[in-house]
Amino acid sequence: METQTAVSSFAVESGDISSKFDDDGRKKRTGTLMTASAHIITAVIGSGVLALSWALAQLGWIAGIIALLIFSLITLLTCILLTDCYRSPDPITGRRNYNYMEAVKNNLGGIKYKLCAVSQYSNLVGISIGYTITAAISMAAVKRSNCFHKNGHEAGCHTSNSSYMIILGAIEIILSQIPNFHELAGLSFIASVMSFTYSLIGIGLSIAKIAERKNGSTSIAGVTVGVDVTRSQKVFNSLQALGNIALAYFFSNVLIEIQASQSLNIQSFYDTLKSSPPENLVMKKASVIGVSITSVFYLLCGGLGYAAFGNLAPGNFLTGFGFYEPYWLVNIANICIVVHLVGAYQLFSQPVYQLVEDWCKRRRPESDFIVKEHQIVIPFVGNFNINFFRCIWRTVYVIFTTVIAMLFPVFNSVLGLIGAASFWPLTVYFPIEMYISQAKIRSFSLKWFGLKTLSWVCFIVTIVAAVASIRGIIIDLGHYKPFKSVS
Repeated sequence: METQTAVSSFAVESGDISSKFDDDGRKKRTGTLMTASAHIITAVIGSGVLALSWALAQLGWIAGIIALLIFSLITLLTCILLTDCYRSPDPITGRRNYNYMEAVKNNLGGIKYKLCAVSQYSNLVGISIGYTITAAISMAAVKRSNCFHKNGHEAGCHTSNSSYMIILGAIEIILSQIPNFHELAGLSFIASVMSFTYSLIGIGLSIAKIAERKNGSTSIAGVTVGVDVTRSQKVFNSLQALGNIALAYFFSNVLIEIQASQSLNIQSFYDTLKSSPPENLVMKKASVIGVSITSVFYLLCGGLGYAAFGNLAPGNFLTGFGFYEPYWLVNIANICIVVHLVGAYQLFSQPVYQLVEDWCKRRRPESDFIVKEHQIVIPFVGNFNINFFRCIWRTVYVIFTTVIAMLFPVFNSVLGLIGAASFWPLTVYFPIEMYISQAKIRSFSLKWFGLKTLSWVCFIVTIVAAVASIRGIIIDLGHYKPFKSVS
């Protein structure tokens, strides 16, 4: 590392930047419009897609499709604004910001930087909990699918989710001991392939169900008051559905990493963009391509899922057992979900691990317990570095998220809360505030007023969606006993 730094410094000082190094002395970036677009699509499409058919069932054809399109347009707009914040103070020639928080720090600073840190890291912990819940439900669904195939669709086939959460926790504890994030690149690639696979299987099964004319009844307004739900349920479920859609489009906090990721950043799986043409211009085009393709994909998943299940669409269209056959294909889809979320858990946990470990190293640099690496030999694997503090801290973190998941094992409500909590601050507020600051937009001008109005409207949507999701969690927990959730 020191040698590479010295070479980089020599290249910068001697003017040999154009051949091997970029203007910041780091290895020349090679990412293109195609790779950036592909990484955006990979970053966006995830477990949020599983709840879209339920969301459309709550909102109906008109409001549901409009909500999907509005969230996609808001996401696209704020991402375009955010691309100009990769460099500061000038979007083309300014100093590079290598991650989202660094961009907030250099453009806004002070209390807003601290609020961003709280928001981002809280969101990462919430995602870890949500992924544990979702993966456990999919693991249980595989067992239930085999039971239904063997004993008939009317069989109970109920199974405990908690035992699968414990199994997942044990797997995550082992994976969490990988010391450097760049060693997870292969796992990241597999996780990305899995997300596309289960989404496409869901689309295929929905089309088959519609073709067999076994689909449920749909309506323009969604679930019917007095028939499917009460009036209050209709209102709160619709608001919760907005949180689910918001989570599906959440990726703004990794956009800058796609532009400038390095081996230890959260999205090191992604390439980096070449500096010519300017990164912000390429990323704007990539955002348009990525969000557009994702929106079409979501309309297919949500629309076909709703058309297949109707107003009785389950919260998770691959584990709610609207699909029973072919059972082996349903199993493959759920196994793909588990593999994807096991990898995604580590992707989103790495910054939390790193935050605590770096802080402790700064506080106690002389402590062998915290800083010393011990090399052990693992048969058939090779040498492996283990650090006692890292081992204990990451194990405690995984146990914490697993226990919380076992206490709050509700899929749609938790996803809705995570989506609502992350949408306004990370997708809307900070990108807009950074753009206003960097572009030096005059207060109370038409453009300033438009951006502020959008931010406030999204803030209101976030609040009501969060309230609805919290209400959903409280109601759902009334049917559960702690650590005894059942699928």
